Amino acid sequence: MEYVRLTKENLEKEHICCAISNSSDVQVSSKKAWLAERFDDGLVFLKSTERGKCFIEYLPAENAWIPLIADGYMYIDCLWVSGSLKGHGYSNDLLAECIRDSREKNRSGLCILSSAKKKPFLADPGYLKYKGFSVSDESDSGIQLWYLPFIDASGPPAFKECAKHPRVDDPGYVLFYTSQCPFNAKYVPIVEAAAAEQGVRFRSVHILSKEDAQNAPTPVTTYSLFYNGRYVTNEQMNDKKFLKLVSVLQ
Repeated sequence: MEYVRLTKENLEKEHICCAISNSSDVQVSSKKAWLAERFDDGLVFLKSTERGKCFIEYLPAENAWIPLIADGYMYIDCLWVSGSLKGHGYSNDLLAECIRDSREKNRSGLCILSSAKKKPFLADPGYLKYKGFSVSDESDSGIQLWYLPFIDASGPPAFKECAKHPRVDDPGYVLFYTSQCPFNAKYVPIVEAAAAEQGVRFRSVHILSKEDAQNAPTPVTTYSLFYNGRYVTNEQMNDKKFLKLVSVLQ
């Protein structure tokens, strides 16, 4: 398998693995715009040259859009291999390159979000454990921070208090999200419209800055849905999934 690293120079012509290939699609343009602004923060997006979901995205934890304390670490936004590309060792290739690059940059180790049991859109805890990662912190929502130290540091990475105890004051449904996930550009407006049509109280908060992300009331800033103040899920939803959830919770 051959891999290519996205840069400002090749971003527009390269296919990004986690969204459809049509460059005019709002999902693609949204994700590419977000990536373009992150390269100066040290973000690395390494992907297969083949079309498919096979990539790793990471950046220095100080610049991560997550409420965590992990100075000196590298934070992995996403490690994703799916479909026919699974089972060929590509995850190992991508993680190995992240480790090599992070060591070369004198980072203290890696950290990534996961959970005790596999959750949608989060890293597989079984794989992380197999690769030597362990849990350094856990949120009340069940979201865990896993880490792989390279050296003895002052302490393991940890969530900020706002992420450790996810809570909002608003009644009804409140969604926090960023443009890191390309699906949000398409599906958040669809969910907003479905909620309005059904008279469901719903408010979305599009996180647009690193500072706001690092102080968000949730460890999963890409997508976190709350209901009556309580964290519900990090799973991206279409209108049907959302309305099904509403029927269960109300």
